[in-house]
Amino acid sequence: MSEINVVPYIDVMLVLLVIFMITAPLLSQGVKVQLPQVPSKTLPPNKEEPVIVSVDQHGNFYINYGANQDKPVDPQTLVNRVGALRKYQPDLPFFVKGDNSVSYGRVVQAMALLQAAGVKGIGLVTKPPEK
Repeated sequence: MSEINVVPYIDVMLVLLVIFMITAPLLSQGVKVQLPQVPSKTLPPNKEEPVIVSVDQHGNFYINYGANQDKPVDPQTLVNRVGALRKYQPDLPFFVKGDNSVSYGRVVQAMALLQAAGVKGIGLVTKPPEK
């Protein structure tokens, strides 16, 4: 009599179920970013000027909106300005431009501040490689 013993398969299935139940909440955390596909192309011209949040080499935040665009802003001011922009122009594109020498955590913090202000999609500004 040849029968398949399914008890080991049930054990494996239950172990996998527990693993997926533990790891699923961990995968949903983090900053959501719309990443470009490779090879990337330049964006088509848009009638609305995008809002660019820059992070310089010292970790200071800048926004290309309003007065004093060349002066750094604190995180709360950044959230307030972006929130006001989203209220009056909800379809504006938002980009983060980080200096090459700034820490990755500071760029992620800028993205998290934009998300806190209600921005759904955030783009990253890069420089094409030299030929």
